[in-house]
Amino acid sequence: MRKTLPLFAIAILLFGCETQWVKNQNRGNALGTTYSILYISEELLDFQKEIDSVFQVINQSLSTYIPTSDISKINDGDSTIVVDHMFQEVFEISSKVHKVSNAYFDPTVGVLADAWGFGPGKQLALDSLRVDSLLDYVGWDKVKLMENHTIKKHHPSVRFDFNAVAKGYAIDRVGALLDAQGIENYLVEVGGEVLTKGTNLVSGKKWTVGIDDPQAEVGRKLKLMVALEDQAMASSGNYRKFRVDPETGEKYVHTIDPKTGYTKNSYVLATSVVADTCAEADAFATAFMAMDLSDSKEVLENQAQLEGYIIYLDEEGNVQEYMTEGFKKLIVR
Repeated sequence: MRKTLPLFAIAILLFGCETQWVKNQNRGNALGTTYSILYISEELLDFQKEIDSVFQVINQSLSTYIPTSDISKINDGDSTIVVDHMFQEVFEISSKVHKVSNAYFDPTVGVLADAWGFGPGKQLALDSLRVDSLLDYVGWDKVKLMENHTIKKHHPSVRFDFNAVAKGYAIDRVGALLDAQGIENYLVEVGGEVLTKGTNLVSGKKWTVGIDDPQAEVGRKLKLMVALEDQAMASSGNYRKFRVDPETGEKYVHTIDPKTGYTKNSYVLATSVVADTCAEADAFATAFMAMDLSDSKEVLENQAQLEGYIIYLDEEGNVQEYMTEGFKKLIVR
């Protein structure tokens, strides 16, 4: 005669098969902003030291705010620096986005970033003649990554500024760290830019992140929420990063048009880009702030790996939105 288990025994067996997921979190400050890193595992883990190490080595390679970093030494004219693999990868990513964006993404704007007051260097009093003269030191064709991993500049005054891609790249490197540790479900967020893998197993849902409303006058207000899985997203806007001349009251935004040399007070208020890597998402989100809307749309239509969301003002000054079909599918209703 066949025996059957009591119902309570079946319940115990089923419960015993369930994995009790642990949500681990590391928070802190890095790259001039804050970060929050969530990763799911079967036990309590803490990768704080490893995460801090990632940020430290990236700063030493790519931070223009550290005088002893590789990029600072190169900017100051040291042509003997052999750049590490991180610098090389960021250089190659920048080359790709520069080409696809029709040169609107150009990390050689460092001399202009300093002059407009958005870099570590000296801010200058600018007029059209001074801007034109500084443009002589701007252009991706004026720099080259050599086979021996040194950087050749056509003029000593050419200065790199990877701030529009380095943060996204740092996020990718933290993701690579978690991958190497066998973590299959995580969300890495640094200054509002994110990289996701897998899902939030604790909630049983995809990772959900918000996009700020660029017109929020006080505090922060979310424009919408999106659900991401194995994707990265970066946003850019001029609604937070700007300076006002104390004498004239004129507003200068941090987006610099590498073709004109001027800061870009355009009708594009904010951009968000979803991509496979956060470095590319970061770079394209910045490029779209400088590009005309029609050109940004064309890039998004031709780059299958990108999804985009752009908030802009129409000719009457009304707020409008453009988003790709793929981005629409990510929105949490």
